[in-house]
Amino acid sequence: MASSKTKEYTWNEVEQHNKEGDLWIVIDSKVYNVSKFVDMHPGGAAVFYASGIAGKDTTETFFGLHRHEVLLRPQYARLQIGVVAGEEEMIKPPVPGDLSKVPYGEPTWLSDGFKSPYYTDNHRAFHKAFRTFMQEVVQPEAERCEANGKRISQELVDKLSEINFVAMRLGPGKHLHGRKLMGGVTKPEEFDYFHELIVNGEIARFGTRGFLDGLLNGGVIGLPPILNYGSPELQAKIVPEVLDGKKYIALAITEAFAGSDVSGLQTTAVRDGDYWVISGTKKWITNGTFADYFTTGCKTETGFTVILIERGEGVETKAIKTAYSPTAGTAYVTFDKVRVPVSNTLGKAGMGMSVILTNFNHERWMIVASSLAAQRLVVEECLKWAHQRKVFGKPLDSQAVIRYKLGQMISRVEACQNWVENITHQMNNMNYSDMASKLAGPIGLMKAFVSKCGRETAEDATMVFGGRALTTTGMGKYIENYHRTSGYDAILGGTEDILADLGVRQAMKKMPKDSRL
Repeated sequence: MASSKTKEYTWNEVEQHNKEGDLWIVIDSKVYNVSKFVDMHPGGAAVFYASGIAGKDTTETFFGLHRHEVLLRPQYARLQIGVVAGEEEMIKPPVPGDLSKVPYGEPTWLSDGFKSPYYTDNHRAFHKAFRTFMQEVVQPEAERCEANGKRISQELVDKLSEINFVAMRLGPGKHLHGRKLMGGVTKPEEFDYFHELIVNGEIARFGTRGFLDGLLNGGVIGLPPILNYGSPELQAKIVPEVLDGKKYIALAITEAFAGSDVSGLQTTAVRDGDYWVISGTKKWITNGTFADYFTTGCKTETGFTVILIERGEGVETKAIKTAYSPTAGTAYVTFDKVRVPVSNTLGKAGMGMSVILTNFNHERWMIVASSLAAQRLVVEECLKWAHQRKVFGKPLDSQAVIRYKLGQMISRVEACQNWVENITHQMNNMNYSDMASKLAGPIGLMKAFVSKCGRETAEDATMVFGGRALTTTGMGKYIENYHRTSGYDAILGGTEDILADLGVRQAMKKMPKDSRL
């Protein structure tokens, strides 16, 4: 026996239900009985009694006002009573892991018929598995937390730990040995920076910028100094705890007194026997509200020093309200005469600058990878909207000015993609020392370029979506979030101006002495 959702009706039958108390509509071949729903409709009942709605095909009207996901919500899906005889739905529910068919909705290497020298079959298998996982397991919580501001749940952290999420976000290396990556899709010795590029891109495709940073970004930037400069004893204790999702860590460098200028830091560490006594404050610390450890920049007698501080007596954190969701755990951190073992020093006392600088390249590259994916999502959203939105009786993309904006957005994201993949290829073929000496400038310039392109695309996207781009829900929700938060990519990890200057200064140092016009 056929279910109520597959019961067939003729158009003549549907058209009879066109009045108050007995009202049906059709959306994409599906018949909905909205007789009781009209009075609960968020937009009011009057819209259902407008010409061409009651008893009619309202597909175009619906998709001019709502996203497809609305039809999939249980409270609305239950209103379906059947289908129109002889017709089939055109707009299918998304399948986790599937690729977008929208032109430029995916990077070239994932687009049908295109080739890339950078990616292997294993990268493709890894991408499929990771996107499926993110959409099935992570996206529902990402959207909830972005809205309610709550931190990531331990339940989700445990699921992420099963695939070794944080470990993969630290890139290839010895920390992956013995770990099962993405259920065994990729072996630790196979994992390279293009695998990590996939990870950093896919986590940014939900339009949830606050949750992106709340997704344990503190571990990505706070743990490498321990991996590279911590004592064997410290590594043995801290690294497994963080990689397995049992403890959380944050990088605590920035203060209200100093950002890019770390020489202006005022947090002090004074030696007292086998302990440091640390006092000071840190501001805008990602994941700081729930971190158990803080990789902290301090001023000592011998200069800038990085010390690992465990949350305990004398450590206090409080949330800072910023433009994105509190789910990121952005904190103001206070250290009040905190006693920390000298063995928690990362690297040598007074040599903290080298500890932090070796961390910057990867952090900036990571920010770029996520920024790029978020930018591409916005391009895809704009292409969809411009195609389905009707103005003056024609699709929005029939307007030359809109096509020009779309052309600019596509050009920017494709330019960014090519630069990012080129740098990633260099990372795969350089040792750590070469990366530090050769890529600091290019990565700085790349980050400045990508974040600036992102903010330009945010402005263009806002014009394409109009008023919907100012609303946190509905058709333009991804555009609103991106426009409001794209500036984070221009600031975190180093501002555009600072990084552009860094890139040029690095180039000037390598100018050949005999170069002349």
